[in-house]
Amino acid sequence: MIKVLITGATGNVGIEALSALKKLDHKLEIFAGVRDSEFGNEKLASFNIKNIKFDFTNSETFVPAIQNIDLLFLLRPPQISDVNKYFAPLIEIAKKSSVKHIVFLSVQGVEKSKIIPHHKIEKLIVASKIPYTFLRPAYFMQNFTTSLRNDLVNNQRIYLPAGQAKFTLVDVNDIGAVTAKILTEPQNHFNKNYELTNNETLTFTEMAEKISKGIGKTIKYVSPNLLQFFWNKRKENVPTMLILVMIMLHYFPRFQKTPKTTDWVKSITGQEPISFDNFVLSNKKQLQ
Repeated sequence: MIKVLITGATGNVGIEALSALKKLDHKLEIFAGVRDSEFGNEKLASFNIKNIKFDFTNSETFVPAIQNIDLLFLLRPPQISDVNKYFAPLIEIAKKSSVKHIVFLSVQGVEKSKIIPHHKIEKLIVASKIPYTFLRPAYFMQNFTTSLRNDLVNNQRIYLPAGQAKFTLVDVNDIGAVTAKILTEPQNHFNKNYELTNNETLTFTEMAEKISKGIGKTIKYVSPNLLQFFWNKRKENVPTMLILVMIMLHYFPRFQKTPKTTDWVKSITGQEPISFDNFVLSNKKQLQ
């Protein structure tokens, strides 16, 4: 039986990948990589999987978790940016193990941005000679139900330094569905990369209008200058590193070409990607 390790199994993408796999007819033996293999994994209780200890910050967990794995679904936890310290040893161990395919959750536009960790991780994987698939998703719609939710719900605003830049979007459910299909049909996706988007490009002004219409409450979009944004987030006790990531994610696109939408979600899963309106409708309670 083919053994699959899902890292970040309790996160947004990990859970959606497991949910999508649950709906497919497959013969995979699935392992969820978790920091504690015995406690605190209630999110995984409904899946027919095995938990295995895996901690990105503890290299001693790498060999036991990976040594008998065939397919590795790999992502980068937001708090980890030192690629040489954490990912280089992991990829080296994967080279010496039974791993035959790495599916890596990267980011759209990674090939043009050498400063983001995903770029270096992709290079490491390519250099390892292990067959790979790079998933390069657009802006997560679920940011509105996670990192942006507090401002949206409590202040009825979206507060980001994005100006009127247009963003491509994707629902995490679609990323999970694509991941599941690739894991069950790996031979069709060796050494390929896929930019995952839906069919829309929207500014945050337009997203705010759609959220307002969907939840029946006015949500304003405010685009502060960088200094205002930085100090506002520091007052909210947001870590400096996370603020810098938010600036990179939202401010830099103002000076870049609008990313293109793709049809990879439909091509791989057979289903139309989720629209932003449908995302708002499905998450109405969380957005109110």
